[in-house]
Amino acid sequence: MKDLSREEFYSDLLIIGGGIAGATAALEAAGQGLSINLVIKSAGLEGSNTYWAQGGIVSFGDDDDPELLKEDILKAGDRINNPEAVEVLVSEGKQAVDRILIEELKIPFARSSPDKLDYALEGGHSRRRILHVADATGQKIARAFYDKLKQFPNIHIYLDHTAVDLLTVPHHSTSPISYYREPRCLGAYVLDNRTRKVKKFLAPYTILATGGCGAVYQFTSNPRTTIGSGYAMALRAGARIVNMEYIQFHPTALYHRDADGFLISESVRGEGARLKTRFGRTFMEKYSPQKELAPRDEVTRAIYQEMINTNSSYVLLDLASYARVDIRKRFPHIYRTCLQYGIDITREPIPVVPAAHFCCGGVLVDTWGRTSLQGLYAVGEVACTGVHGANRLASTSLLEGLVWGLRAARHIADHFEPAFPYNPRLIHPWYYPENEEEIDPALIHQDWATIRSTMWNYAGIIRTGKRLERARADLEYLKHRIDKFYKEAPMDPEIVDLRHGLQVALMITHAALANNRSRGCHYRQD
Repeated sequence: MKDLSREEFYSDLLIIGGGIAGATAALEAAGQGLSINLVIKSAGLEGSNTYWAQGGIVSFGDDDDPELLKEDILKAGDRINNPEAVEVLVSEGKQAVDRILIEELKIPFARSSPDKLDYALEGGHSRRRILHVADATGQKIARAFYDKLKQFPNIHIYLDHTAVDLLTVPHHSTSPISYYREPRCLGAYVLDNRTRKVKKFLAPYTILATGGCGAVYQFTSNPRTTIGSGYAMALRAGARIVNMEYIQFHPTALYHRDADGFLISESVRGEGARLKTRFGRTFMEKYSPQKELAPRDEVTRAIYQEMINTNSSYVLLDLASYARVDIRKRFPHIYRTCLQYGIDITREPIPVVPAAHFCCGGVLVDTWGRTSLQGLYAVGEVACTGVHGANRLASTSLLEGLVWGLRAARHIADHFEPAFPYNPRLIHPWYYPENEEEIDPALIHQDWATIRSTMWNYAGIIRTGKRLERARADLEYLKHRIDKFYKEAPMDPEIVDLRHGLQVALMITHAALANNRSRGCHYRQD
């Protein structure tokens, strides 16, 4: 083996991921005087789920009450939520939104009048309480954070860098004596996507903010880079992972051969849109008294069942016939995007299909974002705070990322010890194989096609024991080939993602097999 990596980057805090959770943690920690290395996989802002969030972020409406929001969260989560985490979200959420998003970042949330914020309604909510910037809330938040973070001299942002592995002791130590120590995370090995060289990012504290894993499914509302790398790295490092069977599917993604999982926000149904079969018949009244505003898992299964009943590849979402708002003004981004595909949503219904959207499980953390591994925190979708239980209530994900990003940064700053907790000279450099196998893109594309179709067909919206057993067998067979390929191929972000994605697919499948009780977005039909 030959050592080609001598680059080492030190900071007080390493944050992996630049969505709302990672960006909030960076902003808060920088304000506390810590030095931060912020690693972002994509070359721009488009790689995070935050950027693509349309609906908005939960706050409190005019006639709202904390107990009402708490009850809505618990009801959506089938009451297996962590009560302590729900209490934190409800009690600290509005203050975080007001201080960070409204006062500091000056996000231009929609207003019903010059001195009054406008609140949208979404499925599962008993009140109008969703703050939004038309239908492009996430883009405004992501850009505002990025512009703010660039102003801090103690924040160094590394775009186009892919985290490969969490760096842990004793696993990555050259000293056998280290095995007597308690395991601890000390940073990460990170691939520079442009040079294809792996760097050591060393820090006494690391925050995982890598987002979710929707892209291990054939149909997803997530960017294709959202393959669950944080889950895979945390698992290999020895952190506890829970509730991975609870994968939420968004009921309505645009169905078009050229549209790659474009989301049609739940707010569209909140403003009156009705679901219909492709023959024009409404159907949600058969499945829920809340009709189109039922929780996401119920709407998703209803659509899936109607697609089977009518032998259809999609259903229709009719906003044009029922809208209570000016469609072009309220949903400009959705209107323009659909128009690009020849669909005028002011005149005709939108063809939609369910898509993998959010992972309610993840790396288990406490109310401060601490994982079971010393030195490692997790925030945002990669973490499982327990807020969501078996199913996430709409528009709580941005709020969870904001609240736990703040709490993790505060906890680290309050307990920070300046001395590095381990001798960095005893940490393994990254090694590359002497003879690197050529990367064949066709093999990578086929492996991804196999993973995504397997997950969609066997571990998707409706699951059975037989389907999940088939998924496990097929994925474990593929794992042997991909592990061998990973060890022999040159370092490449596509190879890293493939390895991570397969591990995450197996994590979901194993968790779904182990849980034979239907709850929330884990639905067993056997």
